[in-house]
Amino acid sequence: MCGIIGYIGKRQSTPILIEGLKRLEYRGYDSAGIAVFHNGEIEIRRCKGKLRDLESLIKEEDLSGSVGIGHTRWATHGKPSEENAHPHKAGGVVVVHNGIIENYLDLKVMLMKEGHTFKSETDTEVISHLIERFIEKEDEIESAVRKALKELRGSYALAIIYEKEPGKLIAARKESPLIIGLGEEEFFLASDIPAILSHTRRVVFLGDNEIAVFSDKKMKIVSQDEKEVIREPKDIQWNPVMAEKGGYKHFMLKEIFEQPRSITDTIRGRIFQSEGKIFLDELNIPQKDLSKIKRIMMIACGTSFYASLVGKFLFEEFCRIPVEVDLGSEFRYRDPIIGKDNLSIFISQSGETADTLAALKEAKGKGSRVLSICNVLESSIARESDGTLYTHAGPEIGVASTKAFTTQLAALYILALYMAVETSKMNPQKVRNILEELIKIPHMVAEILNQEEKIERIAKKYFKSQNFLFLGRGINYPIALEGALKLKEISYIHAEGYPAGEMKHGPIALIDNEMPVVVLVSEGITYEKVLSNVEEVKARRGAVIAIANTSHKDIEKRVDDIFLIPRTLPLLNPILFTIPLQLFAYHIAVLRGTDVDQPRNLAKSVTVE
Repeated sequence: MCGIIGYIGKRQSTPILIEGLKRLEYRGYDSAGIAVFHNGEIEIRRCKGKLRDLESLIKEEDLSGSVGIGHTRWATHGKPSEENAHPHKAGGVVVVHNGIIENYLDLKVMLMKEGHTFKSETDTEVISHLIERFIEKEDEIESAVRKALKELRGSYALAIIYEKEPGKLIAARKESPLIIGLGEEEFFLASDIPAILSHTRRVVFLGDNEIAVFSDKKMKIVSQDEKEVIREPKDIQWNPVMAEKGGYKHFMLKEIFEQPRSITDTIRGRIFQSEGKIFLDELNIPQKDLSKIKRIMMIACGTSFYASLVGKFLFEEFCRIPVEVDLGSEFRYRDPIIGKDNLSIFISQSGETADTLAALKEAKGKGSRVLSICNVLESSIARESDGTLYTHAGPEIGVASTKAFTTQLAALYILALYMAVETSKMNPQKVRNILEELIKIPHMVAEILNQEEKIERIAKKYFKSQNFLFLGRGINYPIALEGALKLKEISYIHAEGYPAGEMKHGPIALIDNEMPVVVLVSEGITYEKVLSNVEEVKARRGAVIAIANTSHKDIEKRVDDIFLIPRTLPLLNPILFTIPLQLFAYHIAVLRGTDVDQPRNLAKSVTVE
C-alpha cells in the first residue's frame, strides 16, 4: 500500500526521490519522508500529510547527496504522524518498509530489554533496531541485514542505508513488491514501475527472500542463504507519458477513455476470428490436461472478484465446467477442498494483492494447477502461477479500477473460449460468431464514451442523493455490484448492488422517492422479469435510471432516465454496461467535490492482509 523509492548513482538523489514518490501517490498515503546521505551523514526529513508538505519542509535546505531513500506511508501500526512516518533510524541504520511484521511486538520487547529506545509506534522501527543489534556484532551491514531478516515474520519490501557505509544501498523483499531500475552507472528502487519510468525502462524484479546490494556502480542479488542470483532485466514498454494525465482532469477519467485501446491490446494477437482459433501459449497447459479439469475455482478481491463472478457465467456457459468463486481474503481460512483435477484462476490488477497471493499459495500447495490474470509483468502472482494471461491495460493510476476491470473481462472471454475450443465443448461456428462480436467491443466502448455528456446530465440530476440501489440479472448482476462499488469508492455515497430477482427479498423495503435505482436492462430470458422490477420500483415512488440495449427503446416510457448502449450478444454486455456506470460514478464524485483519484482510506494495491 505504501510507496518506496531509492536511488544510488551520480546524480542528486533528492529530486529523484520526490519525483518518484509523486508517481506513487496513487497507492494512497498519509505521511511521507526521505533520507539522503549529505556531507557524510544521513539527513532525514519527514512529515504527516501530503508530499507538498514535505516539499515545503525541504524547500530552503541543501540536501545534496547521491544516495537516498524515500517513502509514502499508509498507516497500519500507529496513527498518521511525523514520528510514525518513514524513514526510521536506529544508530546509523535507516530503513523504509512496506508490509507488516507480524512478530514486531515480541522483537520490540526483546530489544527494549537490551536497552534499545523506540520513538514510534510502528512495526518498521523494529527492523532498524534489529539490524543495528546485529551490526554491532558484525560491523558489516550486509551480514547484519541477512541475520535481521531471519528474525522477521510477515511481509516486507525494504530499502536500507547505513551511515558508516555511505556508498551502499541495500534492498530486500518478501511478499511485498520491489523493483530495481537499471541506469547508466546508477540504480533505482521502487514499489511500482511508474515511479522510475522517466529514468529507465530496464527493470529487474526482486524475488521473495532476496537481497540486492548496490555499491561501486555495481549490483548483486543474493538469496538469504548467500547464493548469488542472476536475473535478466526486463524491458518495460510503458513510457512516462502513459503515466501522466494526458490533458484529462483526473487519472480516472483518462483511464476510462483509454479502455477502447486497452481492450484492443488485450485481445490483439490472441484471436483469429476467421478461423475460430485462440492462441494462449503463455498458459503452459497441454490440451490433454485441460480435458482433465473437473472444476474451476476463481479467487480474487474487490473489483477483480466481480470480474470473477462474470467469469463463472462464461466458463459454465462455454466449457460446461462447474465454477466456484471465492474471495481471496476468505479462501485459505476455510481449508478448501482442492483436487488435482481442479484449475484455480487468480485475478489481480497489480499481481501483488496479499490476500489473493496467499490464496494462490494455498491452492498450489494442495495440488491445483494455477493460472493468473494480471496487468503487471513478472509480479508475484504471475511468478507463482503455472501460467499467466496478462492484460494490457498499461499503468492504472486512479485508485478506483476502470480499464483494469474491463481488460480482465476481455481476458476472461478469451480464456473461456480458448478452453471451450481446446476441449471441444463449443461449436466452431459459435466460437467464430462470438469472436466476431468481441472484436467489435472496443469500437462500441468508444461509441459509449462519445456520449459522456448524456451520463453527466443524469449525474447532475442525482448527485445529491445519499443512497443508490443497483440491479442486474444473470451475467450482468456482477456489473451491478461493480457499479455500486465505483459509486461508493469515489463519491462516498452509500450504494448496494443486488441481483434484480432478490429485490423483493429485502431491498425493496428501502425504496422511496429518495432512493434512485440503477437498472441494467439486457435482452434475453430475463428481460420481462427486469421490467417487472422496474414497475415495482415505480410503484413505490422510486426514481429509475436504466442502462439498456438500443433494442429496448420501449423501456423509455417506464423509467425516469435512460442511457442506451450498442447492441451486442447478451453474453458480451458486461463490458458495455460497465462504461456508463464508471462515468456515472466519476461525474457524481466530481460534482460532490471528492478526491477522485485518491479516495479516502483506500489504496491502489492492497499488499498487506
